[in-house]
Amino acid sequence: MAYVQEGLGHYPAALYYLNLAQTRQPRHATWHKIAELAQNQRVTGYPDSWRQSLIITFRRYYYRLLQLLLIAAVISGTLLLIRRRSVTRGWWLAYACYLGLVMAFLNVLSPNQTGIVASSHAALMTGPGAGAAWLTTAAAGDRLIVRGRQDIWYQVEWRGQAAYIRRSDLLLIK
Repeated sequence: MAYVQEGLGHYPAALYYLNLAQTRQPRHATWHKIAELAQNQRVTGYPDSWRQSLIITFRRYYYRLLQLLLIAAVISGTLLLIRRRSVTRGWWLAYACYLGLVMAFLNVLSPNQTGIVASSHAALMTGPGAGAAWLTTAAAGDRLIVRGRQDIWYQVEWRGQAAYIRRSDLLLIK
């Protein structure tokens, strides 16, 4: 789909489909294509750096590592329950700390929710409302990190600060 959209000249749609593919199967080649297309269209939010390469590698193995951590938690918990009478409180405390680390891995290190600006000249506002001050205008294809949702607005991160964009102007990457 991305190839067809790029051939038709619909670059925001091509970026959207490439980002969907990148979310499902993180690959360095896909990201380089996204960054190249974004650079040609002069849209923001697509860094091509060593840090992004590290993030791609981490996301590639995130779910496998999470599965291993959860399997180890289930096996350890089962063994502790089976040998409940001979296990000291120190082992239970160590198991609780392990579960806390797994929860931190799950919540803190999970991938960020992102979105692609769908319409050209989408307004970014300082607050969630039409009466809020205008911050800037985003181009179609800009990639934004989504921090939350309020009514018909998404709270996004724009150049290190909080901004709001209408829900209809942003395509979420799920």
